[in-house]
Amino acid sequence: QLQLVESGGGLVQPGGSLRLSCAATRFSLADYGIGWFRQVPGKEREGVACMDSKDDDTYYSESVKGRFTISRDNAENRMYLQMNSLKHEDTDLYYCAALEGATSQDTCYLPSWGDYSGRDYWGQGTQVTVSS
Repeated sequence: QLQLVESGGGLVQPGGSLRLSCAATRFSLADYGIGWFRQVPGKEREGVACMDSKDDDTYYSESVKGRFTISRDNAENRMYLQMNSLKHEDTDLYYCAALEGATSQDTCYLPSWGDYSGRDYWGQGTQVTVSS
């Protein structure tokens, strides 16, 4: 059964905004590093925005820095990705993910996940298309 469920994807014009939401079920996000990843078919999954499991420290890839903002609401057990000034190249399938006890930077860097012995979860993906 799905543990992370995304919503909020869709079609938007260049320069527009979207807000992705990810709801966690059956576990608490509060102890997890959280992140948003995107993947074009045939390419590796890229971490674009992540948040530390213990504080509000965040990490953003250079491609989205200044335009995207990750946040969490532990009371609602949700994470969010606010995407502004969207570009054609932001078109992708976006996944939310959670890694137990992780830092923001490690959450966004998939090769680091093997250093953690805790649980991890992935959403099913939501499509974001930026087109005029």
